[in-house]
Parts: sequence; C-alpha cells; structure tokens
Amino acid sequence: MLTSRALIRGLQSGLWRGVSSTSALQAGHGKAVDMMDCTVPQYNNRLDTPLPDVPFVTILDAGQEKLKEKEKGPWSSLSKEEKLALYRMNFELTYPEMRKGSHEWKTVVAGMLFFLGFSGLLVWWQRIYVFGDVPHTLSPEWVEKQTQRMIDMRVNPVDGFTSKWDYEKKQWK
Repeated sequence: MLTSRALIRGLQSGLWRGVSSTSALQAGHGKAVDMMDCTVPQYNNRLDTPLPDVPFVTILDAGQEKLKEKEKGPWSSLSKEEKLALYRMNFELTYPEMRKGSHEWKTVVAGMLFFLGFSGLLVWWQRIYVFGDVPHTLSPEWVEKQTQRMIDMRVNPVDGFTSKWDYEKKQWK
C-alpha cells in the first residue's frame, strides 16, 4: 500500500510529464501542434461529393480576377482554355483523374516480398545456427517401434488408430 502511494505521488509530482505524449503536454512544453479546424469549410477531391464546400483556389491573382469578371458575361465569348482555367479554379481534378489508379500497389507488393524474404532468411538462419539436430524420436525406425508398441498395448481401440488394426491377421484393416 505504501509503495502504491509513493508511485502515485511520484507520477503526480512530474515524473509522468516526462514520459507522457499527450498533445496538451507537448503544447505546454513549447512544441508546435498542428490541429486542423474542422469547422471551416474545406476543399476535397472525392467521387461521392461532386461539389466541394469551397473552390480549389481561394486567393485569386490579377489574371484570375479578370477571368472571373469575364465569366459573368456570355460563355460563348470564352475560349476553351479560359473555360478550362475557370474549371481548374473551382476543381483540382476531373472525374477521370480522380478515378485514375495509383501505383501504390507496387510498393505494397514490394514491401510484402521484402518481409517474406527477410522472414525466410531468418528461418533459414535459425535452422542452421539456432536449432539443433532433429531428435532421434522422430526417426522412421523409432516411430515404427512406437507405433508397434501402441498397437501391442491396444491404445484407444474404439476410435483411435489401433481400431484400424486387425489383431488376428496382424495387419491394417
């Protein structure tokens, strides 16, 4: 009981602060903690939400400002490049670009093969340097003698493997 009280007092006195990794303690020690404000509307590229909360480009330069003013007029006066620039101000990716697969699977397969190879080398090393020879009780002669002894003792004759032994003919059924 005394040791548990001493442990609790030690943790309360500041020992715990040195080993804790909570963000509040890290912020208290002067470390910068990045926190995302989820209350502010955010842009995201997702197939299931075709219209994000905010446009992709929020801070416009002078050329983009002129293009936005020109957008308010008839769209037939806009060129194809201007329409594409307007689209790219609102959306980062098109649907085909979002659907395009990545080559991440190659990295995953390479990592799996690396760890399988490493595991194989580890098992091979253990078989050579760690494990000893196979025990003599696993030799075929020993297993045959043990099986014959179990048959002679009539071990589990109802539903065991000796139930498949014919004791009169002295052979397997």
